[in-house]
Amino acid sequence: MKEKILVVGAAILDVLAEPADEHVFETGSSPADAITMRTGGDALNEATVLAKLGRNVRLLTVLGSDPASEIIRGHCRKYGIGLDLARTEPGVDTGINVVLVKENGERSFLTNPHGTLRVLSGEHLEGELFRDVKILCFASIFVFPRLGNAEMERLFQRAKKQGVLVCADMTKRKNGETAEDIRGALACVDYLFPNYEEAVLVTGKRELHEIADTFLDCGVGNVVIKCGDKGCFVKNREMFFTSPAVPGVPCVDTTGAGDSFAAGFVYALSEKMDLQTAAAYANACGALAVQKLGAAEGIDNIVQVENVVKKYHSP
Repeated sequence: MKEKILVVGAAILDVLAEPADEHVFETGSSPADAITMRTGGDALNEATVLAKLGRNVRLLTVLGSDPASEIIRGHCRKYGIGLDLARTEPGVDTGINVVLVKENGERSFLTNPHGTLRVLSGEHLEGELFRDVKILCFASIFVFPRLGNAEMERLFQRAKKQGVLVCADMTKRKNGETAEDIRGALACVDYLFPNYEEAVLVTGKRELHEIADTFLDCGVGNVVIKCGDKGCFVKNREMFFTSPAVPGVPCVDTTGAGDSFAAGFVYALSEKMDLQTAAAYANACGALAVQKLGAAEGIDNIVQVENVVKKYHSP
């Protein structure tokens, strides 16, 4: 029986400074309330949340042979995240991001383009990946310059042929790509999780229905658009609805909020919940994520998430 969730994408370390003030470039130094190190990267964030919610998770990522990779491996051992499919690239630095968090929770990143954050390629996706897997989470489209559209499409097609549900998150496009450019891959996606800004750039549309219809026309099964403090918009060929965000949430750090949202939705799918309930779980995970510094620190367990859903979601 298929029971595992395979998450594919980046696993890195985040060094977070909060609050960050641009005046540091004038003064030479600036005090911060907190400077901490956390695990990060879209795939590791999703995998961590899913593991905390009780799912059986495998992570396909690329790591170096350095102290940073050992921290990530230790984190995965702690939460029971399987690394049997993780690839090691000796001589390549494990990705480390410096995350500058403003007082309102918004963040900016300093990244190393030569580290493992960007090196995932088609050769890392070879082999038997989908044994006992029932959901593939690809996190996320446009992160990996070495992974072409053909390789991504092939991965999704392999999953579909083996009866695996395909979910994909998205980041901002890097080279002016459009939905039409990745139509082949999108045609294999059952659930797509772009945020509003990412979706506008890729589709050229600004109205939610038009954005969703563009993705649906490319073959996506269900479009789930993350709309920040407005919740999310969900549309497929039979229905559409808006699911409101959890109200009154104090925002400390938005790092990983979208990844946590996606993980909450995927968890609900793994439990065969309906779309409205899945959206509520996703919004609850996103709301919990922003209340603490770090990408996945705000989510503890499934009971915590269920309590938020019960309080704010009307069946």
